[in-house]
Amino acid sequence: MAHLVPVLSSVVGKMTSGERRFARRLESHLEDDYVCWYNVPVMAWKQHPDFLILHPRRGLLVIEVKDWKLENIQSLDKLTATLQVDGRAVRTSNPLEQAKQYAYGVCRLLESDPALVGEPGTPYQGKLVFPWGYGVVLANISRKNFQLTDLGQVIPPDRVICQDEMVESVDAEAFQQRLWGMFGVTFRCLLTLPQVDRVRWHLFPEIRVSQGTFDLGSPSAPKVETVPDIVRVMDLQQEQLARSMGEGHRVIHGVAGSGKTMILGYRAQYLAQAIASKPILILCFNRALAARLQQMVDERGLAATVSARSFHGWCNDQLRLYHLRRPEGTGNEFVEKLVQTVIQGVDSGHVPRAQYGAVLVDEGHEFDELPQYGPDHGGRLRIRARPALGQGGGRGRHPARRAAERGPQRRVA
Repeated sequence: MAHLVPVLSSVVGKMTSGERRFARRLESHLEDDYVCWYNVPVMAWKQHPDFLILHPRRGLLVIEVKDWKLENIQSLDKLTATLQVDGRAVRTSNPLEQAKQYAYGVCRLLESDPALVGEPGTPYQGKLVFPWGYGVVLANISRKNFQLTDLGQVIPPDRVICQDEMVESVDAEAFQQRLWGMFGVTFRCLLTLPQVDRVRWHLFPEIRVSQGTFDLGSPSAPKVETVPDIVRVMDLQQEQLARSMGEGHRVIHGVAGSGKTMILGYRAQYLAQAIASKPILILCFNRALAARLQQMVDERGLAATVSARSFHGWCNDQLRLYHLRRPEGTGNEFVEKLVQTVIQGVDSGHVPRAQYGAVLVDEGHEFDELPQYGPDHGGRLRIRARPALGQGGGRGRHPARRAAERGPQRRVA
């Protein structure tokens, strides 16, 4: 099954019916060595290709999906289309031209990397070492109806996948042949894993990794002048998880070195761009890590919207800001009382709810040493992701249970 990597739904909205059906065919009819990105912004582009499909032996495809119905198409030329929408004429781009321009932009970007182009003296000197192509999916127009019209004069038939060619019962080989028929030129290639990572490094700066943690490179950052000899990016599983975590609060937990902090940083960047009305809070149990994260946030101009704090430091902030009585005790006893004090402050209204647009918690192995807080914790203080710290929150239930009811806790293996 192909790796399908979506962007956060809160940023770009939901798939159309046609995009959803096509995504399902990609997942069910392509093998594991395919990587497919859905509606993921590429570099500084304001518009997103619907799908990018990469295969180490086939190359790179850019696909635009349209849910157009035949009766709604008034006219179509090589650059524009006029559609009948709710009784009025709406002019839009020809989807093939759209996909073509996206593909050209991607190729120009990747050709700047010597590791992705042919060496001097080879047939593909200065050109990408893998084929590339582009095409269109017409999710509500059958091949028969496509052929009965003059659409083929504007969109070449081999650049189109039609409604009846992406149904669940379609043969996997026939589906793939339709995809690879969209290449204008084909030749043998075999991208190595480092080359695939370089493609991802160029297209998606936000997944770059620096010095063992996340880079927080902005998608709007200018193109780098010098590409490093060795690039580091999230692995596909980490990228897939980071992009598909969805809305609501999450606790990121896992063993040391599992990529928690990279995913946390990636999500903080995305949410900082998507949520402008409220700040984003990153909580760590390690003061040194919190300080490092805050430095990285500051360096990338996110200090106004993202703050990184140690958990104890943040709790002490709440005590000071909202005049809560500081508990007595030491060690685990003090931590437990500190948590209880902040929770009671929230429930009593002294600590305001909805302070943050999102709360991100880097939950390391240190949490295993803490005493359990209530029957739902299992030794982990999940209260740090409870709705009271972010958007809304119910009353009348145990705080830990309210946190658990927000949704599944995502794990990083």
